[in-house]
Amino acid sequence: MIIGKVVGTVVTTISHAHYKNRRLLVVQPLLADGEQADEDFIALDNSHAGIGDTVLVNREGNGARQVLGNPDACVISVIVGIVDSVNLQA
Repeated sequence: MIIGKVVGTVVTTISHAHYKNRRLLVVQPLLADGEQADEDFIALDNSHAGIGDTVLVNREGNGARQVLGNPDACVISVIVGIVDSVNLQA
């Protein structure tokens, strides 16, 4: 699981059947100070997130398929929640 910020949407004219009725969102990983950032990635929205929302993303294929309830889904990243706040203590 990672925390990220939704920075965009993906629009397609044709999409895979496993993505039906779900949006594809562009997520930018959020990291602690000094950590190297990964590149933005696309995640299937399962929580009605929008641009600017901080989200919790499951980035592991089997876990993502379990969230969707489809063991055959071709998906790796699924947004599983919208984060209200984060508190980091050293």
